[in-house]
Amino acid sequence: MTIITDKIVIGGNSLGKIDGKNVFVPYTMPGETLEIEITDSKKDYDFAEIKKIIKPSKDRITPPCRYYGKCGGCNMMHIKPQKQRELRKQMLTDVFFQNGIDISKITKIVYGPDYNYRARFQLNDGGLSQKRSNVVIPVDKCLCAEKPVNDYLSKTPPFERPRGRCHLFGSEFAVAQSQKEITYAGSIKIYSEFSDKKSCRNSGYNKLAKKAKSQKKFRENHYFSGTVESPENTIEVEFAGKRLCFDIRGFFQSNIFVFEKVVKLIAEYLPGGENVLDMYAGCGSISAFLADKYKNVMIVEHNRDAVVYAEKNLAGKKHVSYGLSGANWVKTCAQYCNKFDACVIDPPRSGMEKEVCDYLCKSGIPHIVLLSCDPATNARDCTRLIKSGYELKQIYLLDFYPNTSHIESLAIFQLK
Repeated sequence: MTIITDKIVIGGNSLGKIDGKNVFVPYTMPGETLEIEITDSKKDYDFAEIKKIIKPSKDRITPPCRYYGKCGGCNMMHIKPQKQRELRKQMLTDVFFQNGIDISKITKIVYGPDYNYRARFQLNDGGLSQKRSNVVIPVDKCLCAEKPVNDYLSKTPPFERPRGRCHLFGSEFAVAQSQKEITYAGSIKIYSEFSDKKSCRNSGYNKLAKKAKSQKKFRENHYFSGTVESPENTIEVEFAGKRLCFDIRGFFQSNIFVFEKVVKLIAEYLPGGENVLDMYAGCGSISAFLADKYKNVMIVEHNRDAVVYAEKNLAGKKHVSYGLSGANWVKTCAQYCNKFDACVIDPPRSGMEKEVCDYLCKSGIPHIVLLSCDPATNARDCTRLIKSGYELKQIYLLDFYPNTSHIESLAIFQLK
């Protein structure tokens, strides 16, 4: 059957209709004429796959990655990079419009390299998980990974890599802590969540994987233990004039090229003053820059392991740290705090906790900067702030993950 795609939606699939029924087709783009086959039929919509591209978009390209469509990562590499950004902007705009907010005239894009941008990388049994499958693809290169990660992948055969889930961090922004890190695959660290599986799920190198288990060269770590800095798992990066450290087992932005632009953008927007609140602060990667503009920085972060690193990153700067969830901080501490001149908030994918959003809506804080890794929860939280009297001055699409449909954003609010 034939379909003409209409628009791209959150998740990266294009949407079209057949006999009035919505059909979602991956690896496509708006305006293409396709011969498709239905792969999964629901009551109100279908999923399909391409059998033949009858009329491609002028913005369609041949994906440069030989693993594209197999691994579970990229899903927009068949589109020209500039067009990708336009489509991600459209997806963000559509979600906000569905929540009654028109951001079409106030949205800008912050972006960096289209390839070789990703410092954080995750392997499963030495490779990447195949899309919708338990099969592991033994990759020796990823076009999205930074050079130090690709150096490791090219120099280390899959059967010599740790079993189970393995976290890598390698970046040109990383500060080497030893001569070994300088000479071996750039400045890179590896953390293995060791698995008891006897072999890789990919039967292509099961025997080699069994051999590798007895020759494993990486330290086994089973948990992220708090309150004590772990040197063997500590990463130090330098960007925007600062050195920041964090634990490889915790969270840090994968695309430092874009993150450097984001922290500069936040610092330029906020006017400075006495007190600033950093909610869901992580290891203090944004607080470290806020401390240059505000006399007092207050950090709220439920992960006390991350707070250990935040304390180090803000050493010498006046600050107070709370190892609490946002909701618990609101319930137990907020009422005793001085008035804040600004707030930066970077919640998880689920968005702000209700208690935190309620607090901010009533706080009277003049400037609020809201980062988000999920357009739907961001639109929800922005709607509440707008209804409480805040004006959405600007919103930025933060293009952290080119070649994928993942969308992060930054909303700038000012109290009316």
